[in-house]
Order: sequence, then C-alpha cells, then structure tokens
Amino acid sequence: MRPAHDLSDLVKWLTREEWRSHLEEVMEEHFGPTMEAFGLEFGEIDEALGGSWGMTLWGCAFEDFLTRRFGPGEQNPVEAYLRRRGWKERVAARSYMMALQTSVMSLYEVSDLIPGQSFRARDLIRGGDPVLVSEHTATRTLKLWDRIAARIVPQGEKMILAGGVLAFTLEGSQTLIAQLRDRRTKNGRRSKPSRGAPGGRTAADQKLRRAAPLFTTTWLFDVLPRALGINQPILHNGDGDEIVFHTVTFPLAPGIAREEVLRRLSPLPQLHQENPTFWNWLGGAASGRAAANSEGALVWNVTMQDGTVVLGNVELKERGVALSVNSAARADRGRAMLAAALAGLVGTPLTEIQTVEQMKAARPAKTAHPPRISPLRCRLSSCTPCSTSNIRLCSMNRSACWATSHPARLRAALVDAKR
Repeated sequence: MRPAHDLSDLVKWLTREEWRSHLEEVMEEHFGPTMEAFGLEFGEIDEALGGSWGMTLWGCAFEDFLTRRFGPGEQNPVEAYLRRRGWKERVAARSYMMALQTSVMSLYEVSDLIPGQSFRARDLIRGGDPVLVSEHTATRTLKLWDRIAARIVPQGEKMILAGGVLAFTLEGSQTLIAQLRDRRTKNGRRSKPSRGAPGGRTAADQKLRRAAPLFTTTWLFDVLPRALGINQPILHNGDGDEIVFHTVTFPLAPGIAREEVLRRLSPLPQLHQENPTFWNWLGGAASGRAAANSEGALVWNVTMQDGTVVLGNVELKERGVALSVNSAARADRGRAMLAAALAGLVGTPLTEIQTVEQMKAARPAKTAHPPRISPLRCRLSSCTPCSTSNIRLCSMNRSACWATSHPARLRAALVDAKR
C-alpha cells in the first residue's frame, strides 16, 4: 500500500500544459537568483553540494507551488487535482495534500530531541510555544538547537515534517531572519490574526507563505560559497565587533543556593527571563547595520521579535552562572554586570573563547558540503530511491525528475509525462 505522503500521481498530473508554466515560474523564483549570481545550472548546483540535495531543493519549491493560486480564477493545483482525481487517492493522502496546500515554510529551532522518534520545534519567525514533531529519519542526524527551515503539517493526531527540509547554519539563519524582518518593515506593520480564518491562518502567515523562495535562496547563498571554495566574509555583530564567542562562567561560592542567585538575577532590567533558569540579555532596538571594520564584512545581529537586540544569554547551571556572548567587548560588559549583581554569591569567573572557524572545525562533519539532515524522504515516490543520477518518479512513465537529472536549463527541466 502506498504511504499517505506519496505525491507521485499529483506530480505526474501537474506536468500537464495548463500547470507547467506556473510550476516553472515558481522554480525560477526559488533558483533563478542563485543560478544567475553563481553562473551555475541547477544540476551544477546539486553537484557542488554533493549530488544529494537536488531533490530536497526541488521539494521545497514544489511544496511552495502547491500553496499558490494562479490565473483569473485563483486556481490552486491541489484543489484542481483533488476535484478531478481525488477519488483515486486514499483519505490519508488527500489529507496530506490539503495540509501542504495551507502549509507555511518557517524557521525552527530544535529542542527536546529523541533520536528516531521526535523533537520540539520552536518557530523563530512567528513565535509561540514549541510544537512536538514526530520524525524518525531526521532526528538521527539533527542536534539540539539546530535550526531548520521546514513545513510542519498535521498527519492524523501528530505533526510531521513535509519533504523539503533545509538545515541552516547559525549565520544563515540570522541572515534569513534579518531579511524577513526587512520585508515586514517594507510591507508595513505586523499583521494581526484574521478572526474566523480557517486553520487559524493570519495575514502574517500569508506574507510568510509568499516569502518561501527567500528561504531557498538564503540557504543556497550561505552554503554554496563554502562548497565552491569561495572566501567567507568576516562576521561582525551590531556593535561593529568581530564575532568571537565567549562563555564566561561564574562558579557559585560554597554554601550558596541557586535560589539566592535567582533572587539577584530576576530583578535586573537588562535580563528578559525565558524560563526559570535562562535569560536573554537585551540591549536597545536594532538601528540598522553597524559600520563594519573591514572590507567584505557581514553584520550579524540577534534580535527579539520586536527588534530588540539580544546581547547575550545568561543561564543558571547546577553550580554556576554562564554568560554567552559573541564578542570580547560584550563579554567585558556582561562580566561587570553579573559581578556586581552577584557579589558575594559567586567566585572568580573563567572565560572560554572560540572563534567562528574553531566552532566550525569542532563540528563532527568536516566537509565543504552543507549540513546534512538526510536526503529528502521521498514524499514524491514510494518505490524509487532519490539518490540515482536519473531518478524516475513512480507511475510517470519516461519522465525524469529534473532536480537530479543532467544540468539542463531550468525552463527546460520538466519532461512531458505524456512523451
């Protein structure tokens, strides 16, 4: 029996002439800027990334296509397919397609990870409580606090990942957040929930849905330079300081209880408490890009949803207080702030310093290729693996999946299934 997430018949049907030009337009939005900027064909991008990301990237764009409406009649591909061919699909498959139709690509932070079973996803764009996601494959390679771009959709009583999942680096995720914030600023004030909207959808969700190509483009612009051996820019924070990670740990003095430390930290106006033992150290509102200290530098800010700059984090551990910041200057400021607030409760602090390059080198996968979650779990076909050089989709006769075939030009990529 075909799994509920098998979209092979839907993909075949959407190669019809009436949909092909619309699909090509969406693919162009996702991959055109990268192809032009780097002078690469789509197949060459896939080859540069190790030959296993083409299907995942195609899945990201195809899932975006399924959410769109086209033409004077506002036709949606999922609605059109189910209206004409839905009788052939199982109930679970129809539900999955409809979930994709209303899905939104967002950026999530991974927590509560149980390998082979599940994780919690905190939406870094829209906020809200973390969502429990049932996932078997990706959880075996994900790490705690990883950041992924994905669509989370319901499947029965569970929430699952759709097929297009991109693992973002920390730098790439911050670039994406900044670009989305810039789009929101240009498009006006933050939208409020639309009362009575189906599925709790909001105008903000609609804007984020339209920004789906930005996720793909930002990811590619982050990972391709490394894969191609292009020099990376120097990172600076919003203060203009070069990014160097500092962890300053204050050991608790003998006989001091953690509750005493909590009583000292909680009233500090600079600290915003996220949970009983974790605070964000906040500065003023972001004032745009700070002047970089060297040519080719990239400014990286971490901000709250309202634009307030996060200078660092403070965490109360079992026998100490840890301050984490991204520059020497902020380490000095934070060390002085905590030393004054915790006088008599803590001992002399110890500082651990790590550069961006050292952090990258310490990662398990020492490769120029992008961070791996896993190849796309084949949501498009249940019978053919996605790693062949000329992948064929289930029930599509002689039509090849353009995303992992030869490096043909984007507009000629989709092969007519009727041929």
